[in-house]
Amino acid sequence: MLDLDETTREVLKRFRFDAEAFALLQREVAGGGSWRKSRLAAAVLPPTSADLVTLPPRDSAEGDELARLGMAALARGEVGVVVLAGGMATRFGGVVKAVVEVTPGSSFLRVKLGDIQRMAAHAHAGVAIYLLTSFSTADQVRSAARELIAPGDPLYILEQSVTLRITPAGEVFYDATGKPSLCATGHGDLLPTLRASGALSRFRQAGGRMLLVSNVDNLAASLDARVIGAHCRGGKSVTVEVVRKEPGDRGGVPVRVDGHLQIVEEFRLPEGFDVARVPFFNTNTFVFDADALDRDFPLEWFPVKRRIDGREAIQGERLLGQVTALLPTQFLVVERSGRDGRFLPVKDQDDLQRRLPEILALVEGQSAAAQRPCERSAASI
Repeated sequence: MLDLDETTREVLKRFRFDAEAFALLQREVAGGGSWRKSRLAAAVLPPTSADLVTLPPRDSAEGDELARLGMAALARGEVGVVVLAGGMATRFGGVVKAVVEVTPGSSFLRVKLGDIQRMAAHAHAGVAIYLLTSFSTADQVRSAARELIAPGDPLYILEQSVTLRITPAGEVFYDATGKPSLCATGHGDLLPTLRASGALSRFRQAGGRMLLVSNVDNLAASLDARVIGAHCRGGKSVTVEVVRKEPGDRGGVPVRVDGHLQIVEEFRLPEGFDVARVPFFNTNTFVFDADALDRDFPLEWFPVKRRIDGREAIQGERLLGQVTALLPTQFLVVERSGRDGRFLPVKDQDDLQRRLPEILALVEGQSAAAQRPCERSAASI
């Protein structure tokens, strides 16, 4: 039994703390096993050109054809959007990133929602929007969303689960104030959250067939009908967007593991594997078939090291990209920047200032494409 204060217990209860998974991670970290298990022991090879599909330009004949397929799916009400707005609210000085102003009068969340609403209007259909939040971001994101949508708009708040940080010895980590240090559980928690909240069931019952998922800080990952069309044409349960790698990119890469193409985080690659052999990088933008998500996925809990109050802490996270090891996946190569660019992540304030010209151009382009409003659908936050 964990000896925790009442406030911590309330947060753990509200945000679905998994005591069994936490205890398992404690034991593995204390015994050193979790670090050994993280790396793959299987044969890993870079992808071949045949493993990847390139998204055609929007002004090409093939791009137009994919856009028609995607717009038809939107018009039928088959498409929903998930915006990942969880995390710990630490990279912008304790302010929740979703509500940070990126252009005069516009936050990350406003830009993302504006893009979705314009596409919904253009398709004359409702597009259900789901905002995945954490214990650190849920209340602020909910409050901001209420100011950005009209009553009855189909927007829903999802709350991912929470866990406790631990010390390298496997004990509960206490912060500088003497309180247990809480953390979010990673974007892989989207999958069980969609089911546990009932959102996935309701989406499917309403005729929803696919969900576009992207990070709130990747403003270029818009609701593009070409991407939806590419997913429809691909015929796979998952489509994941990848880009050409640039210096400094760290994260998941597409590789073949025992012949199966999937996203693997760099820290899981076998010792001696030269990641430079893989020229592509995972953007964490996906399209999922809703039917394929209605199951339990055995996503692993990975130990992630953090510096908290000047000390080393370890937290358990689940990664969304690991689902590509479990479902048939199409890997879609998209442009990073330019008119067709779909990868413009902003991780902190310095990143925001550096990318501001690109963001301003992006927002201006999105505003120019605005269409007339669409009919509202009933929903609640």
